[in-house]
Amino acid sequence: MSLKPLLLSVAMMALGANALAAVSGADAARLGADLTPMGAEKAGNAAGTIPAWTGGITTPVAGFKAGGHYVDPFPNDKAKFEITAANMAQYAANLTPGQQALLKKYPDWKMKVYPTQRSAGYPKAIYDATKANATRVNLVSGGNGFTGTSVGVPFPIPKTGVEPIWNHIVAYRGDTFDINTTQVAVTREGDFTPVRFEYSYDFHYNNLKKSEADREKNKVTNFMQTVTAPARLAGQILLVHEYADQIANPRSAWTYNPGQRRVRLAPNVAYDNPGVAADGLRTNDDFTLFNGATDRYDWKLVGKKEIYVPYNSYRLNSPKLKIADIVRPGHINPEHARYELHRVWVVDATLKAGTSHIYQRRTFYIDEDSWNILEVDKYDARGQLWRVAEQHSQQFYDIPGIGPGVEVHHDLQSGRYLAMGMTNEEPTVYVRTNRSASDFSPSSLRGAGTR
Repeated sequence: MSLKPLLLSVAMMALGANALAAVSGADAARLGADLTPMGAEKAGNAAGTIPAWTGGITTPVAGFKAGGHYVDPFPNDKAKFEITAANMAQYAANLTPGQQALLKKYPDWKMKVYPTQRSAGYPKAIYDATKANATRVNLVSGGNGFTGTSVGVPFPIPKTGVEPIWNHIVAYRGDTFDINTTQVAVTREGDFTPVRFEYSYDFHYNNLKKSEADREKNKVTNFMQTVTAPARLAGQILLVHEYADQIANPRSAWTYNPGQRRVRLAPNVAYDNPGVAADGLRTNDDFTLFNGATDRYDWKLVGKKEIYVPYNSYRLNSPKLKIADIVRPGHINPEHARYELHRVWVVDATLKAGTSHIYQRRTFYIDEDSWNILEVDKYDARGQLWRVAEQHSQQFYDIPGIGPGVEVHHDLQSGRYLAMGMTNEEPTVYVRTNRSASDFSPSSLRGAGTR
């Protein structure tokens, strides 16, 4: 299938990051009409391989219990076909360069393609705010943040490349909650040591439980990450305060080291500094496939394309599987992954002159229905494809909204990979909590580390 043309004028494509981002009232009126309330094309594709969006799944599936593992809404779906190294040329138009590289490098890896289910759905308050945002939200100077809203998708009808990235960064994932997950850095031979994390989030942007007065101005979220295993790493804590307008308020971060029993500022928790216990396989701004400041790249809105992406990955996140059932040398077990054909926004990021990052270029593939990044191709300083990342997400229908599942970062050169966000062996998955701002203050870290 051919590249889906953008419904944008040549003049709009030429706009820089300093341009105003708000659209006309006529364009905004399309939200909820021919576009979904989130800005996706409501209609299916001409071939009938992508259905129309009809509202997604916004109520719990039978058998689901709050806090527990998510029951698969599509238990009877069967794979339509498999994409392998042998037949990938037949499907190349709907594959990313990174996916094709993985198929070539690992002949035993494959992509099992299932019927497309447009399951993404969100609260009405998110939809209402998103429509209002279309005509009132603007980028700050340089595009490294935005102003004009504290709820909803800021740029449902994007005109510049950085706007879909901000939509991803502030995507609605709930209000205040905890998630416990396991991460594994896998060697070429398939060996790994599980690292267990407890995550606590307190969103200010998109928090539907907080009043406007309770939301800290300009703040996106408070985030706390605690390592609970293995013993040599247990007790390490990372606290991050993240902001929308990062010109006005750059990211603030602190760490707690249980051996030293000290809280320290952590200015290096950003950009291409290595992620926690990731064995050098991801950067800080690789988390959730991209987070943090956008100022080191020039962002280009390439267009929209139909791509086979990880989606509705309930089986991969199932408690019926152990981590050892998923991990394989070179890649995760492809029998448990689910791919579907979806329309994605393609955004190309190239490193700005005078700045530094280990990735010279990154190409992002962003789900039109949820604004979640699902695939990333990452290139080194020579312009060669180096790393490939995938987000095996699922619809958290009790929130409701698309949430991250198993996040995989492949290093094509070393043959190693990092799998994050694994909840298979956790007793609970997503637990709503009530926390105050003091729970996410630097002074709280020492107490949290000794509990």
